[in-house]
Amino acid sequence: MAGKFFFVDTTRCTACRGCQIACKQWNKLPAGKTMQYGSYQNPADLDGNTYRLVRFDEHPSKKNSMVWYFFTEACRHCLAPPCKKKADQVVKDAIIVNDFGAVLYTKDTKKLKKAAKAIKQACPWSIPNWSNKKKQIVKCHMCHERVAAGLKTACSKACPTGALNFGEEAEMKKLANERLAAAKKKFGKGEILDLEDVRVLYLVIDEQSKYRPVAL
Repeated sequence: MAGKFFFVDTTRCTACRGCQIACKQWNKLPAGKTMQYGSYQNPADLDGNTYRLVRFDEHPSKKNSMVWYFFTEACRHCLAPPCKKKADQVVKDAIIVNDFGAVLYTKDTKKLKKAAKAIKQACPWSIPNWSNKKKQIVKCHMCHERVAAGLKTACSKACPTGALNFGEEAEMKKLANERLAAAKKKFGKGEILDLEDVRVLYLVIDEQSKYRPVAL
């Protein structure tokens, strides 16, 4: 199970969207046309040109009129990827997992197109999306070229508050436990989501449904 992990401390996220923009810049993804639909979150969801998205959720608060919940979302790089299991039933090796745990797609676009529907349906968070420009399904690839060269992911490098972190499994889990203890001391509660299932660990201090839809 060793390899690279992300750790996201939602208590430190200010929704600056630095991670979202860094992802676009590194992957040379075009900007999408945005609109006002009642939320500061734009685009409204992950799409073929957006591999990482900062979600904005507004909820009533007893102490204040409202409170914001910010959540940077992208592929979780599951330890046992359900998308790979499902895709393999359609066509072999449409999805591979590299030596540090990144869940990646084959460069064979014909094979990937054949497995695209199965991949999308199998993801618990409905993360992958079809790219009309690339004619294939796309998502976060853990900046695997950067990581292979000894660099951090573009998103984690851009985070100014220490909310989004990236490194070795032991390092990230140690940081997660330290931040969890600090959160419980400060807020009286906290938990790490999906600790045994994915390579993206989230620290939250409220019900996870307030930050994002719960996995299917």
